[in-house]
Amino acid sequence: MGLFGVLPFLLVSCITFLLILIRRRDATKGKLPPGPTPLPLLGNLLQLDVRNIIKSFQKLQEQYGSVFTVYMGSRPIVVLCGYGTIKEALIDNAETFGGRGLIVSVDEAIRDYGVATTNGERWRQLRRFSLKTLRNLGMGKRSIEERIQEEAQFLVEALRKTEGHPFDPTIHLSHAVSNVICSVVFGQRFEYEDKQFVFLLEVINKCFWELLSTSSQMKNFFPRLMRILPGPHQKMPKYVKELINFVSQRVQIHRESFDPNCPRDFIDCFLAKMEQEKENPTSEFHNENLDVTVLHLFFAGTESVNTTLRYGLLILLRYPEIEAKVQEEIDRVIGRNRSPSLEDRSQMPFTDAVIHEIQRFIDLSPVPPPRSVTCDTHFRGFSIPKGTAVVPFLSSSLHDPQHFETPRKFNPRHFLDERGSFKNNEAFLPFSAGKRVCLGEGLARTELFLFFTAVLQNFHLESLQKREEIDISPDVRGSSKLPRPYNLCVVPR
Repeated sequence: MGLFGVLPFLLVSCITFLLILIRRRDATKGKLPPGPTPLPLLGNLLQLDVRNIIKSFQKLQEQYGSVFTVYMGSRPIVVLCGYGTIKEALIDNAETFGGRGLIVSVDEAIRDYGVATTNGERWRQLRRFSLKTLRNLGMGKRSIEERIQEEAQFLVEALRKTEGHPFDPTIHLSHAVSNVICSVVFGQRFEYEDKQFVFLLEVINKCFWELLSTSSQMKNFFPRLMRILPGPHQKMPKYVKELINFVSQRVQIHRESFDPNCPRDFIDCFLAKMEQEKENPTSEFHNENLDVTVLHLFFAGTESVNTTLRYGLLILLRYPEIEAKVQEEIDRVIGRNRSPSLEDRSQMPFTDAVIHEIQRFIDLSPVPPPRSVTCDTHFRGFSIPKGTAVVPFLSSSLHDPQHFETPRKFNPRHFLDERGSFKNNEAFLPFSAGKRVCLGEGLARTELFLFFTAVLQNFHLESLQKREEIDISPDVRGSSKLPRPYNLCVVPR
């Protein structure tokens, strides 16, 4: 057989092989929800834009409805769209949809430890302990609210030093928000110029941007291949090691002054639990889980609140009439001579509505880390095998037209009734829902209210642009939305 006879034979053989693989995959996946036809090895890579997963999911929702399946390489992922679907899965069937799916882009050294990425008994024990500890710290001698109020005043003083000149608020807000979680976890805040503090924030920021990078998104499709290919994603183990070393050093400092009868912060409480269970060979309270849980709290308590505050100030620059109305409410309820407190929130419905609408509108984490089903389950006429990854597409709930009158526009009236009182909206799920709802939701809500009101109590916001030129559309990075870079001026009131 000559060369020209071999080539058609090889081509037919390859096509036949690919068709057999597709048929086998279809046979083994049962009645998974519909979705684009995956290719062997590639999955749906060619049908998805890894630089904008959000837009890809929106198109697939229009085509396939509220439940569909996509393949990340060979891994099927079931995507849930719309508040009704997400509620039915995560809330009505919370136990079944309460597992944590594999997060490939997270460094393997920490994936099996801590409170955010684990499953089973380890996750249950660590989450129960973390929730209880954060709640107790909120009711202790020095509450979390007091820590935030103190940090808000440091932030106000830092903003005063800008003396009305234009600046990028990213660093100021990052320092303030990170110091809150430092106070909760380490029992102390850092001066904004502290070298260790600056180093910690720089490494966390590098990790954050690496998780948003295209190479990390590609790692979800081809984990084995990306593990050996060069690229920015290979830096993650180095960053994680630096963060673990930092946390370990702080833990050692705590051990040297540890008093089990007087815990000062989260680390002390964890050390006390370790001491209590030291005779238990199956205890989940050990050094690895302590270090990684602290890292999880840092990530949950730093970037999300910082970004929400930064995006919120940009929106208020675009809508100065809303800023003015918030400040009128602040002056009437709080005045200028005392710090805002959580007790004020119930008397400030418009401010509360604005903060909720900021969270809804910016849609910070439209595609959260995947869940997994904990058993074979039937859902809306489909069969989902145990262990299958499930992603609640939160953007489809936060912009659900059945629950929000103008879903694509910034509109605080979404959270106000006819009398101007605050009203909850069940489709408001910025922290997700169910068993895996964000561990730091309560802390984040407290920070957002106290920081926003402290800044607006003391300053007017001014932009270098005309309000009509201010772009509040998101800068989409993979599966996240970020505010576009901007400068502003803060002028004392």
